[in-house]
Amino acid sequence: MAINLANNNSLASITALPSSVSGGAMTLLATQTASGSANLSFTSGIDDTYDSYVFKYINIHPASVAQLTVNFRDGGSNFDATKTSTAFNASHNENDSGDGLVYRAAWDLAQSTSDQIIAQELGNGADECGSGYLQLFNPSSSVFVKHFIGVTNYYQNFGATGSFAIHYAGYCNVTAAIDGVQFKMSSGNIDSGVIKLYGVS
Repeated sequence: MAINLANNNSLASITALPSSVSGGAMTLLATQTASGSANLSFTSGIDDTYDSYVFKYINIHPASVAQLTVNFRDGGSNFDATKTSTAFNASHNENDSGDGLVYRAAWDLAQSTSDQIIAQELGNGADECGSGYLQLFNPSSSVFVKHFIGVTNYYQNFGATGSFAIHYAGYCNVTAAIDGVQFKMSSGNIDSGVIKLYGVS
């Protein structure tokens, strides 16, 4: 097996990768900024151009303490694709009074059209917010289910406050193309925040 070497001897001096090494570039396709928004919906740019798409949500701040959710559109007008998913979270209270690692059965979906929870009790204090990413794979396939994975770290405001990191994953169990993705709160608006959509080559 041949070994590909960079064209310089020092990591600090590397100026180019060998031609056989792919860089895995991300292309920014869209940016949406919330301002008292009922939802942030991406309804264009998700097609067969890329094999996967990444959404980066940055400093999502709700108008009131609520769940941040995501859902998918499969060719119709509604964001209600059938999904099966799983989730767990790690947590650590701000005052160091507790921590944990919990499988979240209540956040799982089983052949459901409901919204997927990606943060619970997201705080709405002046400095409270949540950030993370969602990656959607091969959304235009007419053969396979459409997998998604994501992570959100957020300031949870429910009793004890602190850092909560939810890891979630699943698939849209449809053969139709996924052509839209919507982020919203379970109640109230998204007061502020930015979501960016990237295509991954």
